[in-house]
Amino acid sequence: MKPAISVGVALMTAGTIVVACGSGSSGEKGFAVVDAAGGGGSDGTGGGGGGGGADGFGGPADGNVSFGDAGSPAPVEAGPPIPVVYAHSPDTLYRLATTNDQVAVVGPFTGGCSSVIDIAIDSSSNAYVTTDTDLWRLDLQTAACTHIATGTYPNSLSFVPKGTLDPNVEALVGYDGSTYIRINTTTGAVQNVGALTGGYTSSGDIVSVIGGGTFLTVKGGSENCDDCLLQIDPATGDLVQDYGSVNHADVFGLAFWAGTAYGFDDSGQVFSISWANGKLTTTDIPVPNPPPNLEFWGAGSTTSAPPTAADGGGIPVQ
Repeated sequence: MKPAISVGVALMTAGTIVVACGSGSSGEKGFAVVDAAGGGGSDGTGGGGGGGGADGFGGPADGNVSFGDAGSPAPVEAGPPIPVVYAHSPDTLYRLATTNDQVAVVGPFTGGCSSVIDIAIDSSSNAYVTTDTDLWRLDLQTAACTHIATGTYPNSLSFVPKGTLDPNVEALVGYDGSTYIRINTTTGAVQNVGALTGGYTSSGDIVSVIGGGTFLTVKGGSENCDDCLLQIDPATGDLVQDYGSVNHADVFGLAFWAGTAYGFDDSGQVFSISWANGKLTTTDIPVPNPPPNLEFWGAGSTTSAPPTAADGGGIPVQ
């Protein structure tokens, strides 16, 4: 979870963040409450799951199977992405404005979801969250959950771009330890896709960007990581390259914007992960006055986030 700051309310308008100073009131001491978070479906509900076939995975009967992963049959068309990433504690949704590293509370989760273990956001800012036993749609404006299915779900979650696992839609994926899985957003059905080799296991989160890389925080490997950042192949779930340590353990939340990754760990620390002089550089993001025992359990960002900085720099990908 993120240490609370006495930031003002961050208001989103047409891709611009306006931060108004002031303490505000919130369910988390020291955080300002966001009045309007932006994103979500056109009706403000965070989007819906797509249609599927009788087997729960969708697609025609000839075997050309296609998941209903990216929302409704008529996908929500989003405008330019707003420079913001999301994170959460077990019971509260937060967001971080990447233009100034300011943090605000969106609100406590409502609608029945509790002990939320991760969040994923597609290219149109349709959001989904998981608990150990359930899959939910999430409204990014209000933190309201809508139940989709009951099952067993991972604590690392992201969408990967259309054309990676399905030619027609983005796919919702995650890791169960080192097993790479795919989740149908309409039915909640889970399918094994591949595996992460090299002795690594997911520490807590995956994030993917259209036109960029797919990244995962891990433990293990030859370095005995605790934690390291990997680039992984989103088609197979296997290792592409190991960037090394992020100097934080239990990084259960990972987001990305414009060439920089953002980590959120179980001790409530927030930090950026950038590339300088041929190696990862982590920089703590101060969040004063956190609520007691703040801990982050997940984070996410839209797959339409810029893959590099304006100058073309960022974490290198293969």
